Amino acid sequence: MLDAVADPRRAADARQVLALMREVTGVEPTVWAGSMIGFGRQPYTTADGVTRDYFAIGLAARKAALTLYGLTFYGSNADLLERLGPHTTGKGCLYLKRLDGVDLDVLRELVELGWRTNHVPE
Repeated sequence: MLDAVADPRRAADARQVLALMREVTGVEPTVWAGSMIGFGRQPYTTADGVTRDYFAIGLAARKAALTLYGLTFYGSNADLLERLGPHTTGKGCLYLKRLDGVDLDVLRELVELGWRTNHVPE
């Protein structure tokens, strides 16, 4: 799936984060919705009250940025994000344009915390 990413640097960054997530979680990822790579499962309740399965942590190599899911929600982990390096956030997403300015030890801490917080063992 990452072979289809047009930007070689973005694809390489995605592969590096994918390897990190594999190492931290100890599980193999699953492709979700055709473009997201997710690890583990967690229940997610939508605004209309429907509970669905979603991945615990994951990533997508988007054109604008490498998007990481499950590492921050609504301003959580501000202390780690301050030390991470160049990034932006959304409600539950962390956006990285490039990994070369990111502190990979802090990224590992975010991945470990996201996994511990979100993953529901099967």
